[in-house]
Amino acid sequence: MRSFLQTMASQAFPLAMAAVAGVFLARGLQPEGRGVYATVTTTAGIATVVGHLSVGRSQMALWPVLDRHGPLVGNAMVLGLVLGAAAGAVIFCVVTVLGLPVAPQLMVMALSAVPFGVAALNLKGVLLLQSRVGTANRSTVLSAVVLYVPILLLAVTGTLTLTAVVACWAVSTILPFALFVRPLRLPARGEGALARRQLALSGRYHLGAVAFHLLLTVDVLLLNVWVTPAEVGLYTVATSFLSLSRVPTDALAQIVVARQAVRDEAEARAVTARTVRLNLMLGSAAVCSLACVSPLLIPTLYGAAFSGSLTPLLVLAPGTVAWSLLRPVEQYLVRLGRPMTMTAVAACALASNVALNAVLIPLWGAAGAALASTLSYGAMAAVEVGWFARVAGLGAGDLLPRAADVRWVAASLRDRGRGTRGLVSARRSV
Repeated sequence: MRSFLQTMASQAFPLAMAAVAGVFLARGLQPEGRGVYATVTTTAGIATVVGHLSVGRSQMALWPVLDRHGPLVGNAMVLGLVLGAAAGAVIFCVVTVLGLPVAPQLMVMALSAVPFGVAALNLKGVLLLQSRVGTANRSTVLSAVVLYVPILLLAVTGTLTLTAVVACWAVSTILPFALFVRPLRLPARGEGALARRQLALSGRYHLGAVAFHLLLTVDVLLLNVWVTPAEVGLYTVATSFLSLSRVPTDALAQIVVARQAVRDEAEARAVTARTVRLNLMLGSAAVCSLACVSPLLIPTLYGAAFSGSLTPLLVLAPGTVAWSLLRPVEQYLVRLGRPMTMTAVAACALASNVALNAVLIPLWGAAGAALASTLSYGAMAAVEVGWFARVAGLGAGDLLPRAADVRWVAASLRDRGRGTRGLVSARRSV
């Protein structure tokens, strides 16, 4: 339980800083400038996912063999830097051809951080597989400090500009890579044959991973193309506000990944089932709380210009709850060795999202994008949770929150000072 609380705190801190900095960003840049910033960082985020090539999934699949641990660390760095650089170059060419209304120097600045961001993702995956959650958490906190503290200082001194904000984002993306060098003793020796095996394995998952990420971000780019950057600004404020609900659910999913990678299939299923139940409970409570306070907080904090963020926020709320279930379920489904099935699910969800956006964004702008996302997130969650339930032999009732789960959380919180309890006991029934 201590690891859960520490991880939740490490994720709550950046989100709290993001919320505070977001107020200054919104007031300083206004909806249009906020939309341009979102477009730049979203594009760089897509390049990071493309360059990642789902190497983290191959690390998880190959980790049970102990003598591969060292080479996997070396490969994590090299593959990240090489693939990230290639992805950044390709995405810049695509952006140039599409003619997105963004200054080229801003895009170059953001994309230059992509190779280090990709390598950091790979290395963070290794740290989590080593159960070194504390190191991963510290990188998250320090990266947030480097991003948001300068933004706050610039805003207070009246010197906040788009260029400065994008520069802060680039530096904060590079920082985790630098922090992981010492604890992982980099550069470490890799292994070419293992790298080829990793790419062959992870490549089968990658189309699904890209589709999964685009499902979460493509609406930002479509809003920029089909309406205005101002609508992008309204939408990103809504999504940023709702992202606070992911603090407990992402923390829980992050610290159970090592337990989901064990050899014991029964334990992996038990861990996943309890995590799904807890994420449904925690995510629903967090989203409902944010939806209730949003009519007061958003206009007060961000200004009257962002009152239009309320409708997309409320429409997106059910989809945010559904999204919270996907990460722990997919961490289990990767064990099944069905990459093309997972890819097909994500690709279908993305295709439905784009089709719905094509109809709904011209009609309702940011609210239309929110509705398209809620419908596609919900459909994907239903398919993947149903798949897990069928494999694990569970009924729908087995994945709904139980009184025992509430008592477990309460008991763990009471006992956190007396020692760490396991998040899930393999001896307990699913």
